[in-house]
Amino acid sequence: MYDQPRSCPAPPAVTFDQMLERVRYEGAYPTRERAEEAVRVVLAALGRQITGDERAELVHRLPLEAALVLTAQIPDAERLTGWGFVKDLAARTGATPATARWETGAVLSVVSRLAGPDLLARILRRLPGGYALLFGHAELRQPQAAA
Repeated sequence: MYDQPRSCPAPPAVTFDQMLERVRYEGAYPTRERAEEAVRVVLAALGRQITGDERAELVHRLPLEAALVLTAQIPDAERLTGWGFVKDLAARTGATPATARWETGAVLSVVSRLAGPDLLARILRRLPGGYALLFGHAELRQPQAAA
């Protein structure tokens, strides 16, 4: 039996160093090391929440070092809301919720641009409410029919 040819995914649009510099700028971090710490904790937390094809596709759009951090995490069975994500990150890192929210926004706004609008829309559809703001986008909800 012959293997079907597989297309090789394009390399990520940015290097890990470029990603860190973008996060450093977005988060106003004083050093590259501080930006890298934020990237690692936020991507690890995201790796516990995102699953399926969207996870695999996002991995291909991230620099290798960032993709390895994301995929090193086994997705949790419990899906956290956006606020739950921030509170969980704060508890795991010992940061305040405000600091965890700041770090989340700095990192996920960069991830948003790397993912692109189509993939980001699919990711947001699969996650519970509250994540759009973390990625730097408005949270748009479909109107619910009256019961």
